[in-house]
Amino acid sequence: MARRPPLPAPLRERRAQRTRRLLAARTVRDRVVSLVGLIGAPICNQAGDVLGEVEDFVAKWGGAEPYPPVTGMVVRVGRQRSWVPGDNVADLNASGARLRSAKLDLRAFVRREGEVLLARDVLDHQLVDVDGRQVIRAADLYLVRLGPDDLRLVGVDVSPKTLLRRLGPRRLRSRPTPDQVIDWAAIQPFGGSVSQVPLRTTHEGLRRMRPAELADLLEDLGRPARQELLAQLEPEAAADAMEEMDAEELETLLRETPPEQAAALVAEMEPDEAAEALRDLNEEEREELLELMDDEPRQKLEELLEFDEESAGGFMTTFLVTARPDERVEEVRARLAEADDHGADVDGVVVLDDDGALVDDVSLFALATAPGDTPVRSLIADDPPMTVSPEADIKEVAEKLTASRRSSVLVTQDDRVLGRILADDVVDALLPGSRRHFPRLL
Repeated sequence: MARRPPLPAPLRERRAQRTRRLLAARTVRDRVVSLVGLIGAPICNQAGDVLGEVEDFVAKWGGAEPYPPVTGMVVRVGRQRSWVPGDNVADLNASGARLRSAKLDLRAFVRREGEVLLARDVLDHQLVDVDGRQVIRAADLYLVRLGPDDLRLVGVDVSPKTLLRRLGPRRLRSRPTPDQVIDWAAIQPFGGSVSQVPLRTTHEGLRRMRPAELADLLEDLGRPARQELLAQLEPEAAADAMEEMDAEELETLLRETPPEQAAALVAEMEPDEAAEALRDLNEEEREELLELMDDEPRQKLEELLEFDEESAGGFMTTFLVTARPDERVEEVRARLAEADDHGADVDGVVVLDDDGALVDDVSLFALATAPGDTPVRSLIADDPPMTVSPEADIKEVAEKLTASRRSSVLVTQDDRVLGRILADDVVDALLPGSRRHFPRLL
């Protein structure tokens, strides 16, 4: 996997602000302890006698807590793994743990529903930093004791220096570097045992991400984790992200996703992007997904797939906003507002006559600046719009696009409009695997 560039300055600052807020309270800063440093630390009774050693910590995630409560420890006494509830821990620091009671329940530890073992399930596993918009791997976790019975998971360390620190003796491992901590409130775990645990139900951080950022996450996460991420996204958001993915990564994602889910997601994609994704699959896989789709999206995609992928018909989008010459501009604007989900594929409105034949392609700028009661026919230009046939090659499309001085050209056959080719469609065709999209006016 290619080395990811440094975080943009705004994202670095947002992360730094969260860290400063987290460590602002001295009660937090002075009580931060390292999970890595505590693993293998002695656990003692009231008299200071060593009873065993710390093996792991258990957190209870109910889905709404930004800082999950740590409910207890798993300790090893001889060959036995036992459970120590948090309310039986009198003191916890870099040196180890001291119990309130001299007795230790030696019954074998059994994980209960909704519990996460921090060292086993989270440490060294993939996490999503929703502030930094990237996949990270936990090198250490930081715990803070806020009260006698209130131990919390508050941060994660991803520093390479921490990985080196873990190779040293425990006295060095136990020294946290809280200036490098990422606030746990900005973290979303995926995959592994945590997949069976209810996480934060709102996923607000994920909803703030742009499609390209979600695409990066889908490409970077391992198979179980990205399947879980897909499940957390609304179908429209997942489809938008898939349109931004590298072609090979998208092909892999579709193959590893259950066919019913893959078909539903492809049907949500823009038709030209969906057709391109289907072409990368073998014929058997492609037919299986098409058969699982509803009639309307399947028919659109089958029509696109009939064209050669390197022809205009092969990379055009079939989504069009149309109008009649006798309509008023305000009516057309209302129709455009209803199509806001397809805004990236609309840079004009196709004007058709009563027989459905092409009259003109009116730009969004013309529609935006005309009075609302203006009839569409008054916006029709004297010269016919620039068009190409569905068999045109990419060179002809690029030449027509340049000559038209527009950001798109129409694909027509027998005076019927089949679709539109946008500037970024041309880029995608010229640079296979590209997912570059140019902003539209509106």
